[in-house]
Amino acid sequence: MTTLTLDPVLGLLAGAAFALLFASAALHKLRDLAQFNEVFLAYRLPLPQSVRLSLLVPLAELAVTLALLIALAVPGWRGAAALTGAVLLTGYAAGILLNLVRGRRDLACGCGGADDAQTIAPWMVVRNLLLAALLLAALSLPWTARVLTYTDWLTLACAVPAVALLYLTFDRLAGRVLPQGALLRQPASAAGAELQDSP
Repeated sequence: MTTLTLDPVLGLLAGAAFALLFASAALHKLRDLAQFNEVFLAYRLPLPQSVRLSLLVPLAELAVTLALLIALAVPGWRGAAALTGAVLLTGYAAGILLNLVRGRRDLACGCGGADDAQTIAPWMVVRNLLLAALLLAALSLPWTARVLTYTDWLTLACAVPAVALLYLTFDRLAGRVLPQGALLRQPASAAGAELQDSP
């Protein structure tokens, strides 16, 4: 039976891109912890409030970032790093889904930091679950054993920022452009009222 393997360039690309994603998310939150704490508490998660759990979120993201970077050089870390990151992403999806089920669609996402006014939506649940599955696949599959060439490293140097830009573009498109387009397609009176209410 043929074992499914992943080219190391793809594995390194996935690990580096996810490390960048988690590091960026953590730094956005750490810029204004007080405001992120308000966003976190607004989710009304069934968790004990005696501990300031909002501080643990960016710290967990930084820990996953470090684990992913180590996993790029130490194969034995890959499984644990992927699982930890996937659990975090699944937890985000669960928190969003819980509030969507409650009918609280006006809740600030907080995905891009405390000052991100983007509201939660069903596509965010799908996005986070897909990201978790991709992370698990990229770091859990065995990588093909081969020596990387300078063209591989050049490919990685160009591909990581390209993937980051594609992710940011998709996030902006799905989170802001498409909802505004949907408002414009509504009858003029309803669209005008909703645009006035939007920030």
